[in-house]
Amino acid sequence: MTHRFQILFIFVMLFCLCSCSSNSDKIAMFEYNGKFPDESARNIEIIMSEDGQITLTLYAPIMNKYYGNNPYTDFPEGITVSSYTNGDKHSTLTADYAISEELSQRYEAQGNVVIVDLVKEESILTEKIIWDKINKRIYSNVEITKIKADGTIDKGDGFESDEKFTKYSIKNPRGEILAEEL
Repeated sequence: MTHRFQILFIFVMLFCLCSCSSNSDKIAMFEYNGKFPDESARNIEIIMSEDGQITLTLYAPIMNKYYGNNPYTDFPEGITVSSYTNGDKHSTLTADYAISEELSQRYEAQGNVVIVDLVKEESILTEKIIWDKINKRIYSNVEITKIKADGTIDKGDGFESDEKFTKYSIKNPRGEILAEEL
């Protein structure tokens, strides 16, 4: 009888250990930098439209939503945002990480940030960009590189723009100008 009890005890312990490890694996699947989101979604695509015309699309491999005193949404594996004018894609923004803070209405993209204006055929490269929706401005306080359609490269220590990115200024500008060979 004791031998059967030992076998049963070992079987129950193995079952419990297997159950615990699969639960911890499931829990770890939802952990991001030691935090647990209240909501999480994979491979999301958001399409915004106005009067039947697409105005914006957003794609992210993972979106996490956190509630509490300062609710926010983050995109820990990157984000791609495309804006449209009259149904045509106008610009794209890609980044390795993004965060959207609900109360302050502040949106930030970090890591390999690339903004491409498809109409002007210009690109801006930086490590961080912030959109302050309340004050309707987009800015960066880190180095930026702007590549114009003609190949001219401008650099600066940041920039500031209106939220439509039509009027902007580069802080401490410096650059290269293409010239024909003499």
